[in-house]
Parts: sequence; C-alpha cells; structure tokens
Amino acid sequence: MKSIYLVLVVFLLSVSVAYFMNLESRADATQKKQRDPLEVINPIDLKSEMVDSSLWGVNHGHRIGAFRLKDEQNKVITDKTIDGKVFVAEYFFSTCGSICPIMNQQMQRVQERFKGEKKFNILSFTVDPVTDTPEQLLAYAKKHGYSPGQWHFITGPKDSLYRLARTSFFVLKPAEAQNLGDAGSDFIHTNNFVLVDQNRQIRGYYDGTNASEVDQLMIDIDILLKNR
Repeated sequence: MKSIYLVLVVFLLSVSVAYFMNLESRADATQKKQRDPLEVINPIDLKSEMVDSSLWGVNHGHRIGAFRLKDEQNKVITDKTIDGKVFVAEYFFSTCGSICPIMNQQMQRVQERFKGEKKFNILSFTVDPVTDTPEQLLAYAKKHGYSPGQWHFITGPKDSLYRLARTSFFVLKPAEAQNLGDAGSDFIHTNNFVLVDQNRQIRGYYDGTNASEVDQLMIDIDILLKNR
C-alpha cells in the first residue's frame, strides 16, 4: 500500500513540475515576443499591386518620402514635422459615412493612450481635398476630440496626397490611383493604419476598424517609443 502511495505522490509531483515548467516556458516565449524588434517593411515585402512600379524589388532602405501639405489649422506640415517621431498614418475623408467614423473612433483610443507624448504623432490624410479644406478638417477634428499639435488632419493637392499613398505608405493600388475621380473607389475606403518609426520606416499595418488590431498597434507603438 505504501508503494502505491509513493508512486502516486511521485506522479503528482511530476505533473506539477511539468505544469509549472510549461507556464514558465510560455511566459518566456511571450516576453521574448514582446522584446523582439518589429520588422522593417520594404516594398519587396508587400504585394506588388500595392507598390508603385518604380519601387518593385526594393528590399531595404525604404522611408516615407518628403511632402509639403497643410493641416486643419491651415499650417504647413512637412516630413520635417515627424523627424525623429513615431507616428501612425491613415487615409480617410470627412464626409465618409461607413468605415471612416469607426476608424477615427479607434484613432481616438490611440490618441488618448499617448496623449502628451511629444515623440508621437497621428497623421490623417484626406483623399478628398476638394471637400476637405482646412476649415472642413478643423470642424471634423474638433468633433473627434483631437489634440492640436499631436493629431494632424492633412489636405493639399490631390496628386501629392495620392503620390504619397502610392510611393510611401503603400495603401493604394497604382491601377486604382490612375482611375480615381473625386469620389468613389476602394481606395477611399482603405482601412489600414500604418505605423512608422523614428527613421520614417514602415513597421506595421493594422485594420483600423478592428479593436484587437488597434490594441496591437498601441503595444507596438510602445515598443518603438521605448527603443528611442
């Protein structure tokens, strides 16, 4: 009888040790995943249809290009504005009644999480600059409780906005860009948030209508800010 009890005790101890070792292993794996650097995304990592043909095959060194546009305060905003900063970019338009309100509700969560962080910005580029004047964007921004200086709503010449989408952020298929009118297109309904690091390198794409993906976006922003 004693031998049976001894075997039972040894068995239970073995199971307990294995269980806690597994928990520790999973915790180590989770920590490792959080510590691992985010990948740098280059044109070669994306579907070719999302990349302007002039950039096909580029496998390193891609950075967000230069731009000179205006924000909701009618102030000039350029690529120098985001030098040395982590930022999230999106393309939207103020009269959108479908996914844009959902996306910007999620973006409000991002703003609230990093409010006051001087090394973080949000750039919301309009795809309908004819309607989205600085005055229109200012009214829209106020409705969404934006923080001036941290969240910029950006307009400007249409060709400049779309060129930036095609050759820097890769959120627009070139074929769609060529056929766009002032309204209507899958491009206008892109749901991508683009995460960019302090060196203007793309580090991730996230579905701006999906709360779980936006949660991950905020985790990744934290990682980049801590690496400065």
